[in-house]
Amino acid sequence: MLKDIDDRELPLLDHLIELRNRLMYSAGAVLIGFLVCYFFAEDIYVFLTRPLADICLEGAAAGEQGACTRMIYTALTEVFFTYLKIAFFAGLFITFPFIASQLWLFIAPGLYRNEKQAFLPFLVATPVLFFFGGAMVYYVIFPLAWRFFLSFASPGGEGVLPIQLEARVGEYLDLVMKLIFAFGLCFQLPVALTLMGRVGLVSSEGLARNRKYAVVITFVVAALLTPPDIISQIGLGIPIIILYEISIVMVRMAERKRAEREEEESADEESTDLTN
Repeated sequence: MLKDIDDRELPLLDHLIELRNRLMYSAGAVLIGFLVCYFFAEDIYVFLTRPLADICLEGAAAGEQGACTRMIYTALTEVFFTYLKIAFFAGLFITFPFIASQLWLFIAPGLYRNEKQAFLPFLVATPVLFFFGGAMVYYVIFPLAWRFFLSFASPGGEGVLPIQLEARVGEYLDLVMKLIFAFGLCFQLPVALTLMGRVGLVSSEGLARNRKYAVVITFVVAALLTPPDIISQIGLGIPIIILYEISIVMVRMAERKRAEREEEESADEESTDLTN
């Protein structure tokens, strides 16, 4: 039989107060993370621009004409607001585990013990998968995509103006953050599908049967979330397809565990009826 709900039952007003407190704690953590990261905003920006800087320095060392040598800003406040975005982005990233813990503390009293044991691993896996998605785009996709875009630079010639990259600070950061969030969120696919499989919203057979549609949707989403280059789109599409296949396996395992649990509950009910 299922264990009783662990904690006390609270009236609606107490639930709302509890939710307000958790949201305030989370907002306070993000604010503290933002203030701390603002002091390191320039260092974080150097880290985010490192993939582009390395390629530009390689081109300059090789004597390539038209190699990028700097980044520019065209609005007086652009760099300041860029650093604010960096601080918020980094602060949200480092405080995400605390925010997730506050979410867990809010919903945990309403879960059965076996539901807590089932849900907790996914709570841990969410930031880990997001980190892996961000690491993949930073260390794999950025170097490939930036080389592709920089290949359009031209030294020019007689009667032809040179084409040289002078990237804007704000635009570069917006692109980097968009790609990191896109990869990080897409890497949550196994968590989302496995949770849906646990509650019976999807099945492993249905996911396997609709695999061809998933592939098409994957590359459509990749085309919408990434710049219009084949490298970024394939770089996002292939991992999603792999994660989709992993999700099918995880959903199948979740279905097996759910069937075993239902058999145990049915056996317990039968034994209880016989005892009575």
